[in-house]
Formats: sequence, C-alpha cells, structure tokens
Amino acid sequence: MSVYKGPERLTNDRYMTLSAPFRLFKHSIDGLIDTHWHEFFEMAFVVSGSGTHMLNGVPLRLTRGAAFLLSPADFHSLEPDPGETLQLYDFIFNDHFIREPLPELLFDHRTAYTHWYVEEQIAELEQEYERIWEESITWQPESEILIQGTVERLLIDLFRKCRAADQQQGSDGEPYQALQSAVRKGLIYIQHHFREPLSLEEVATYCGLSANYFSECFRKGTGSTFQSYLQEVRLQFARSLIKTTQLPITEICFASGFNTLPHFERAFKKRFLLPPREYRKQ
Repeated sequence: MSVYKGPERLTNDRYMTLSAPFRLFKHSIDGLIDTHWHEFFEMAFVVSGSGTHMLNGVPLRLTRGAAFLLSPADFHSLEPDPGETLQLYDFIFNDHFIREPLPELLFDHRTAYTHWYVEEQIAELEQEYERIWEESITWQPESEILIQGTVERLLIDLFRKCRAADQQQGSDGEPYQALQSAVRKGLIYIQHHFREPLSLEEVATYCGLSANYFSECFRKGTGSTFQSYLQEVRLQFARSLIKTTQLPITEICFASGFNTLPHFERAFKKRFLLPPREYRKQ
C-alpha cells in the first residue's frame, strides 16, 4: 500500500542555478503532475495537447494557446486528457529577476493569471519562447538582458489580457487601487511569504515603515489588522488544500503557516464552523 506524501514544494536550488535566477523548460506531459507549489514564479504556455489545470482548487481547461502565471502563493496540478500529451514552455524565475515596478503591477490584487490566446497570436508567442530557448542554450554575455526584456514583455501582455477580461466582467480592483503604495507592497509580500513565520515588524521593514505606522496604515487600508489578515490568508489556503487534496491535516497545518495543530484547529473551526477533519468529510 502506497503512502500519500502530499503536495511537493519545488525549491530554487533544485531547479535553478546560482548563476541565473531563471530557467526555461520544454515539457512533454503525458501523465498526472500531482499537486505542488514552488518557491519561484512560473509562467507557462501550451503549444499542443489538452488537459486540466487544477489551480488553487479550481479546474481550468488547458488547450493550445493557454498561458498562466503563478506566484509562490499558488498550488496546482496538471493532467492531460486521456490519450493526449501536453507540450508546453515553462519559464521559472525568482523575485529578483523582473524589475520594479513590474512585481507590484502584476501582484497588486491577484496572484494567478490565466489567458487563452487565439490562433493568430500563438505563433508570435512561440517565437518569443523559442528565442528565450535559443539564448539559453547558446549563452552570450548579453543573453540575460535579452531574456529579461522578452519575459517582461510577455508578462505585461498577459497582465493586459487578464485586466481586460476582468474589466469586461466588472472586476476593476478598486479596493486595492485605493490602498496606499506601502500597504499594497505589504499585501504582495504576505501573499508570497504567508507559509513562513511572518511578523508585522518584518513586513513593515520590507515596506520601509515603522511597525506602528504600518499597522495603522494596514488597518485603514484593508479594514483588518495585520494578524487577522495574515490568519485569513493562511486559513483560505488550508481550506483549499483540505478540499482538493488528501494531504494529512497535520501537514496542511504547517504547510499553511501555522505553528501548532491545536491553534490551527481552533482557528479553522472558528472561521468555518467545523474542525478541519469534519470539514473534509462535508
């Protein structure tokens, strides 16, 4: 009888070298890639095949022209349709690779992006990824600059496509646009680091503010205290794992950023009215 090990966390040192904060893969996926998450960002583009992308518990179709961008706050799995092989470019990078203010633009009010490009756009994107691939395998002194510019262009294009789709659906992100810049920066930092021990002082320092002033700005900007907001992010992440995986509750507790199981179970029951194990049964 096999033992379920739960979602795997893919680390920077395993998939990237110290000399380059990025890497491009050409993947051929003919079987299930089980639920996992990563320390790095991931941008993928499907060139052929079809399947399902389970992103944070939500199933999305993968077909030719599908593109998605994930942050370290996301977890996902990939599964080709029966008899299909998913062929895709998969570009991974750390948070130092793209220049400011692009990270804040991208992750101001969302962590994941998905878009389906139409056929006339697909060939152009394939050329862009192939250019990155060629530069990666025939490395020259200026290759990183060229790759960085190409990737930033792809990211901005994906951002614009998703923003246009949001506006058509009436989602304009006004509550986030009203937040002060430092608070927005803090929210992005929380989304990327909530599974780690995280203090108000650490986030305030990252945002360039004193702890007391950041706390006041955060409460005014979000309507919540820092600790309440952080706990809500952790609980929502835990709930998604409980609903979509068979990961043991104890592992979900620590994977979501909680220090002790009793604290996690009390907080979960208070928020969702059922203990984690009973919630999974429901």
